[in-house]
Amino acid sequence: MPTQDDLNYPVSIYPPDISAYRAGNTGVEYVHQFDSGKPGPHVMISAVVHGNELSGAIAIDHLLKHEVRPLKGKLTLGFMNVAAFLSFDPENPTFSRFIDEDFNRLWTKDVLEGNRDSVELRRAREVHPILDTVDLLLDIHSMQTTTLPLIVAGPHAKGREFAQQFGITEMVVSDSGHKAGRRMRDYEGFSDPKSSKNALLIECGQHWEVSSSELAITAAWRFLSLSGVISEETAVPYLSAHPLVKQKFVEVSEPYTIKTKSFRFVERYVGLEIIPAAATIIGYDGEEPLTTPYENCVLIMPSRRQLPGDTAVRFGKILGTPNNS
Repeated sequence: MPTQDDLNYPVSIYPPDISAYRAGNTGVEYVHQFDSGKPGPHVMISAVVHGNELSGAIAIDHLLKHEVRPLKGKLTLGFMNVAAFLSFDPENPTFSRFIDEDFNRLWTKDVLEGNRDSVELRRAREVHPILDTVDLLLDIHSMQTTTLPLIVAGPHAKGREFAQQFGITEMVVSDSGHKAGRRMRDYEGFSDPKSSKNALLIECGQHWEVSSSELAITAAWRFLSLSGVISEETAVPYLSAHPLVKQKFVEVSEPYTIKTKSFRFVERYVGLEIIPAAATIIGYDGEEPLTTPYENCVLIMPSRRQLPGDTAVRFGKILGTPNNS
């Protein structure tokens, strides 16, 4: 369950009305695809994988209103967990993350083609045939706490190199995901080092801050320009607020998965803290201390959702270059 800390963040942005986009043009509701008729990559931008993360919906609404069309290849713009998004209530803003289960933990063929059922699985089964055809994905997210935006680039050098070309956020996190299930960013070829497919997940900042929606819009235009489906000249007016930056690359060595119902941190960590000493106690899982595994350990996205099976925090090492494996 969300904690009181989550509820203290003011809601300064609001979900756009996406009812006009319901029919889509792909046979899947809320998914729009535009084909240039010319050779090129199939590029996709996805939003509201988590229903209370509004910045991506604002960015896709912005692109659709600006009638963005690809110069080459295909462009798909998709609102993902629409049921959760449509349940968003600014009076209880954390409670619409999902309806039945986390949409971003379902992305293996075994799960998608299995016998389980949920609101999120039904939606994932609708959209995954489209995702199967995507070459480059930008998945737009936001975070529980106010901390630096970051890119989640996956576990391989190809993702880190793509993030370096993208260049929007200072922090780039390289990891393998969560024990609770695979993210959409890691689906099939996106996480295969031998595949030409690639994906980035951007965490634009705190869920309901205006700056998160502004960064999401910039990131969407930058992604489309970088992939070549629109011209640099078309994107330039939307990029000046977030120029390219010098980046820091952090590799996640391991997530910590909560074991008990009485997990707690010893301090109110918000993320990207660097803990100098190894074996520093940062929390307790029941009576068992949770300690940092090495020196200069970076805490990645410590969670306020502290239930058994959830990821409490990820431990990261600072990398020298994006090419380090």
